[in-house]
Amino acid sequence: MTEYKSMASTLVKIDVHLIFHVKSTGTIMRTEDLERIFPYIGGIIKGIGGLPIAVGGMPDHIHILTSFPKTMSLAEFVKNVKADSSKWMKSLDAYYGKFAWQEGYGAFSVSPSLVDKTIHYIRNQSEHHKKRTFQEEYKLFLDAYGIQYDERYAFGD
Repeated sequence: MTEYKSMASTLVKIDVHLIFHVKSTGTIMRTEDLERIFPYIGGIIKGIGGLPIAVGGMPDHIHILTSFPKTMSLAEFVKNVKADSSKWMKSLDAYYGKFAWQEGYGAFSVSPSLVDKTIHYIRNQSEHHKKRTFQEEYKLFLDAYGIQYDERYAFGD
């Protein structure tokens, strides 16, 4: 007779590359504030049980590589990161009074073998955007992951 042993705890390791954009009617992030904003977002992620691996981006959008927490849904996780960061940014000064993230986001799984490459990609956003726009970049992700989308709705608020 075969003896089966049960697992004593839930063990999860899911790395996710998140991408989201500033609302088109909102205020973009000032370049000089990015070095404060990115670590703050990393702190939000830690506070809700995730592990921030890399946070970066451009004044109009953000990239986050995170080990996803096992205790909440992806939608809930992104909602918390967006809401908490938006609220904090509005408290920085009057410039961010109309700051808001777009409602949508992209979430892409990252295999362990691609974590270092993804970190490098996130940390070198200014170089990538010398060659292509946010929309061009985002379309590359959608196409690489085989995600079907309607351009009329993929980039609107």
